[in-house]
Amino acid sequence: MLELVILALVVLGFIGFLTARRRVVAMAAESGVHSHSLPAYHGTFVALWVGLPALLLALAWLLLQDSVIDYLILAGLPEHITAGLDDARRSLVISEIRSIANGQVFGDPRPELVAAAARLKTWGSLAGWAMVATCAALGLLGLLLTRQRVHPDFRARHGVERILDVLMIACAVVAIVTTLGIVASLLFEAFRFFERIPLGEFLFGLNWEPQIAIRADQVAGHGAFGAVPVFLGTLLVAFIAMTFAVPVGLLAAIYLAQYSGPRLRTTVKPLLEILAGIPTVVYGFFAVLTVAPAMRAFGAAIGLDVAPNSALAAGGVMGIMIIPFISSLSDDALNAVPRSLRDGSYAMGATKAETIRQVLLPAALPGIMGGVLLALSRAIGETMIVVMAAGLIAKMTVNPLDSVTTVTVQIVTLLIGDTEFDNPKTLAAFALGLVLFLTTLGLNVIALRIVQKYREKYD
Repeated sequence: MLELVILALVVLGFIGFLTARRRVVAMAAESGVHSHSLPAYHGTFVALWVGLPALLLALAWLLLQDSVIDYLILAGLPEHITAGLDDARRSLVISEIRSIANGQVFGDPRPELVAAAARLKTWGSLAGWAMVATCAALGLLGLLLTRQRVHPDFRARHGVERILDVLMIACAVVAIVTTLGIVASLLFEAFRFFERIPLGEFLFGLNWEPQIAIRADQVAGHGAFGAVPVFLGTLLVAFIAMTFAVPVGLLAAIYLAQYSGPRLRTTVKPLLEILAGIPTVVYGFFAVLTVAPAMRAFGAAIGLDVAPNSALAAGGVMGIMIIPFISSLSDDALNAVPRSLRDGSYAMGATKAETIRQVLLPAALPGIMGGVLLALSRAIGETMIVVMAAGLIAKMTVNPLDSVTTVTVQIVTLLIGDTEFDNPKTLAAFALGLVLFLTTLGLNVIALRIVQKYREKYD
C-alpha cells in the first residue's frame, strides 16, 4: 500500500506545484507587482507541504500497524491458547498465524488459528486502505491550506529553504543516532562477553576454539577465546593485499597523471574504477574457482605445498579489489598539486622523474596516504572474499601459502546457527567486531591527521 500512498502524494504534489505557480503568476500580473520569490518556489513550497506530512504519517503507520494488529489478534484468541504464554511463545503463535495467512500451511493447524489468519488478512487489508485514504486526505488538506498562502508578497523561497534545512538536520540526526546505536549495542554485547572471558585472555591468548556447548544435548569443547591467531590472520591477509595494491595503484596513478594522454586517461581511469563496483562475492568466486587452484597447481609444479584456501589467494584478490581506492585518490591528489610547483621544478633543470619523486609525491602525500589508509581499512573489514578463500581454522602462522582465518570470517561463523546471545561463543562475535571497529576508526583518524598536517604545509 505504500506504493499507492507515494503515487497519490506525487500526483497531489504535482497538482499543487502547478496550481501554486499559476496562481502567483496570475496574481502578480493582476496587481502589477513583482513576486518576492520565483513562481517555482511557490509551487515547491506547496508540493513539500503536500507530501512530507503525509509521508511521515505513512511511515509511522507502517511502523505501528503490525504491532497493533498482532495485539488485536492475540486478544481475540481463546483463553486456552494464550494462557500462560511468555513473549517468545506468543511470538511463535503470531508467526504461525501469519504463515497460515500467507498460504504456508504445514500439517493440520488448529481451527482457532485458521480463523485468526482470516481476520489477520482482513484487518491488514483494511489497515492498508485506511492508510492510503488518510494520507491522501492529509495531502489534500495540505494542498488546500498552503495554496491559500500563495501571494506575491509571500516569501516562498525562505519557506522552502527552512523546510530543506529541517530535512537535512533530520537526516544528520538520523545518521548520528544510528551510529550511536550501533556503537552502543556493540559495546554492550562486548562488555557482556568480557564479563565471562577475561580481556587479557582475549587479547593475548594463543588458542582460538570458540565452539562450546549451547544446549544440554550438544557435545563440544569448553572453548578457548585467545584471539591472537585471528588478529594475525587478518593482518597477514591485509598485508598481502596492500603489498600488491599499493605499488600497482600508485604507479597507475602516476602514469595516468603524468605520462598518459587525455584520450587514454579518459578511457583507462573509468575502466580501472570499475573494479571498485564489482560485487565482492564475484571476487570471492574468482579467488576460489580460479586463483586458488592456479596457485595450488603452480606450487605443486615447483614442489611447494599450497593450501586449497590460502592467505595468498585471498590477499591477492583483495589487492585487486582495492586498487581503485589507491589509484583514484592518488591520481586526484597528484592532479591537485599546483602547476607552479611543477614549473618551478622544471625551471631548476629537474627531469620529469625527479619532479615526480621530489616535488609531486611529497606535495600529494596527504591524498596518497588517505587513499592507502582507506584501502587498508577496506582490506581489514572485507568479509566475503576472506570467507570464501581464506579458511576457517585459526592458526599461528605467517606463511602466506597456508590457510588462515580473519576477524570477519569468525564473526560470520559465530553468528551462524544457534544465536542465543547469552553464551561466550555468540558474544565473542561482538568482541571481535569491537576490535575491528576500533582498528578501522584508528586508521581513519590517522589518515585525517596526516591529511591535516601536510595540507597545512603545502597549501
